[in-house]
Amino acid sequence: MSNRTGVIYGINGPVVYIKGNTGFKMAEMVYVGKEKLVGEVIGLDKDRTTIQVFEETTGIKPGEIVEATGDAISVYLAPGILHNIFDGIERPLSEIAKIGGAYISRGTVVDSLNKEKLWDAHMIVKEGDRVSGGSIICEVPETKAITHKVMVPPNLSGVLTKVMPDGQYTICDTIAVLQLDDGTEKELTMMQKWPIRVPRPTTKRYPASKPLITGQRILDTLFPIAKGGTAAIPGGFGTGKTMTQHQIAKWSDADIIIYIGCGERGNEMTQVLEDFSKLVDPKTGNPLMERTTLIANTSNMPVAAREASIYTGVTLAEYYRDMGYDVAIMADSTSRWAEALRELSGRLEEMPAEEGFPAYLASRLSAFYERAGMMQNLNGTEGSVSIIGAVSPQGGDFSEPVTQNTKRFVRCFWGLDKSLAYARHFPAIHWLSSYSEYVSDLAPWYKDHVAKDFMDCRNRLMVILNQESSLMEIVKLIGSDVLPDDQKLVLEISRVVRLGFLQQNAFHPDDTCVPMEKQMKMMETILYLYDKSKALITQGMPMSVLKRENIFEKVIAIKYDVPNDHLEMFDDYKKAIDEFYDRVLEKNA
Repeated sequence: MSNRTGVIYGINGPVVYIKGNTGFKMAEMVYVGKEKLVGEVIGLDKDRTTIQVFEETTGIKPGEIVEATGDAISVYLAPGILHNIFDGIERPLSEIAKIGGAYISRGTVVDSLNKEKLWDAHMIVKEGDRVSGGSIICEVPETKAITHKVMVPPNLSGVLTKVMPDGQYTICDTIAVLQLDDGTEKELTMMQKWPIRVPRPTTKRYPASKPLITGQRILDTLFPIAKGGTAAIPGGFGTGKTMTQHQIAKWSDADIIIYIGCGERGNEMTQVLEDFSKLVDPKTGNPLMERTTLIANTSNMPVAAREASIYTGVTLAEYYRDMGYDVAIMADSTSRWAEALRELSGRLEEMPAEEGFPAYLASRLSAFYERAGMMQNLNGTEGSVSIIGAVSPQGGDFSEPVTQNTKRFVRCFWGLDKSLAYARHFPAIHWLSSYSEYVSDLAPWYKDHVAKDFMDCRNRLMVILNQESSLMEIVKLIGSDVLPDDQKLVLEISRVVRLGFLQQNAFHPDDTCVPMEKQMKMMETILYLYDKSKALITQGMPMSVLKRENIFEKVIAIKYDVPNDHLEMFDDYKKAIDEFYDRVLEKNA
């Protein structure tokens, strides 16, 4: 603890001013007032220091003392992060609840991680080994699903002079002694400390090459996100942002999920906590919480902590990436985070930009999304951080600053549509306003791992959906009866695509998560039906005759009727389409 102090002379909500030259450093963590509220230095000039406080400042008065700590706002990284629920500055809510009940009392001091718990440690280095930043020195089974790899902090390197035997240790016990290159010795524990606003170092960044498979057809097939990619889910209230993120958190093939509830409603966060604690991870059969960390920052918590929560989440994600895991971050919602920036900016009397947001909104958003990526870590392993941020534009207006600036920095845009949500079409991602710039990067992966003609089928589906959109303009004016039969067929097939492929039922055991092979077979079946029907129409069959057959409804029902582990049943559908073709020709020859 540093002995530098200052005296409060002004308070404006979460912003506190100190007069005179205090010797505080920029971005330093400080303790404010008698209750020792946690704060951070955000402005320095020669006669005034500005501090943002991460807790409610009611009751603080001028004349109280502010103490410097000598450290930046940091998080503790060690076994015990998973299966835990933290607030925006990594204080475990379960421990806070023991002290203050349902609400967080101010100035609560609790350890971020349990320092008494004993962990089984298996050492994988020996005395005399040379190690550097990121080298793995010991493995700890953190949960049934995830092995925690204890690493040398990124800025240290040297020779191990002592290594403890395998056994049980707390996160503060010394497990090895490192002699640094300058001859000094440093004791290594399972715990590291890292400032949240500084990205953890890596060796190199890879271009996008593997998709994050989510089991959601509209995402995996039409608008995929890469591992290490960034995506935004913008949508008005009630369009299903949180539910889409839940589905990805449950079913995606990421190893670890970090869910940041940033400025969300308290009851919504409670629902997330309830849901996640009951869910079973489909891959391992263990509870889903065994590979999940939740950062809960409800809308009534102080705004400054909301601003910090996003950085806390991404720092935890980078730590697990350094071990070689694929991590997915769900940030729900970045709009509330931007609102926190706006409120603080207003208190600081900064010049506002568009819609009152600060001029640095874009650079802050980019600094957050740029921390995603598929990386080669310092220890030679590969890991990724994928960021999926929900955006809540007021009134569903995608032209507002947060959505527009987010669009500049993400390569995947899943636009939710109110009319689809009200029509009970979920996920309510609109195929015309959404896009993914990863499609061409991931094409080789799909070709090698799913099917050679996967991209061709995907592009044909997109063409059909676009054709439907332009035809609907005519239909709205003069009705569908005047369209020629080949255009009526486009409308009918796109209905099959919308209901049978894009719409997905989260409560149906087979439809909630669909493997890539089944997605491909479904596409092939729909396109085969289209080709056969087109052939009939070319031979002069009217659309009304085709519709008398039950084949279109039958193909829509594939998603329910074909179990995910019985893909051989698709052959029967091909036969059924052939029979339909022959039947129509026979009857109307």
